[in-house]
Amino acid sequence: MIGKLTGRLDYRAADHVLIDVRGVGYIVYCSDRTMAALPGVGEAVSIYTDMVVREDLMQLYGFLSLVEKEWHRLLCSVQGVGAKVSLAILSALGPDGVSRAIALGDWGAVKAAKGVGPKTAQRIVLDLKDKAPGVMAMGGTVTEAMDGPDLEVVELAEPVPAPKPATRRASGSAASAGALSALSNLGYGPSEAASAVAEAAASLPDAGEAELIRAALKLLAPKG
Repeated sequence: MIGKLTGRLDYRAADHVLIDVRGVGYIVYCSDRTMAALPGVGEAVSIYTDMVVREDLMQLYGFLSLVEKEWHRLLCSVQGVGAKVSLAILSALGPDGVSRAIALGDWGAVKAAKGVGPKTAQRIVLDLKDKAPGVMAMGGTVTEAMDGPDLEVVELAEPVPAPKPATRRASGSAASAGALSALSNLGYGPSEAASAVAEAAASLPDAGEAELIRAALKLLAPKG
């Protein structure tokens, strides 16, 4: 199983790239957001991957973070959802957006992705709602793939520069993960804590951990 690639980006297409790793070229399919964040042709790149092997297919899918990769894995576990639909959802919402939509039960946001109908969107939310807290918590412990290790494994004639950082999205994930952990320590259940943090993050997209905690606590406070 191939879980991560580090090499040089040789070619870009509309929905996939070719990465040269020590002379072996790997074709990797990515979401629109991941494609936009990858460096240019000829530059160093490091990316997490998920490999799908079937009798008639062997394909790699690439992600900027382990959170994005985990959501892809979970989305593909839902009946009727394949890799194409999963990448469409991640393209439309990004991993943080998927976390918020699932935690809040917002199937309308999921339906906005290309090729996703209302029944499929509702099934995704229902099937994965209990998984959202765990994936959101990952945001505080994982690092972006594009900050990966020095490319010592790549044997090229010329020195290879370190990979360019991807567009930053880890800070929001880390803040949400920290807020979720704080609420859990205060005794709130995983689902209610995740929903409150997701709602707070949606209304305060640039908020830090402390601000998210305060906003989430207000949402969890008894009404009336």
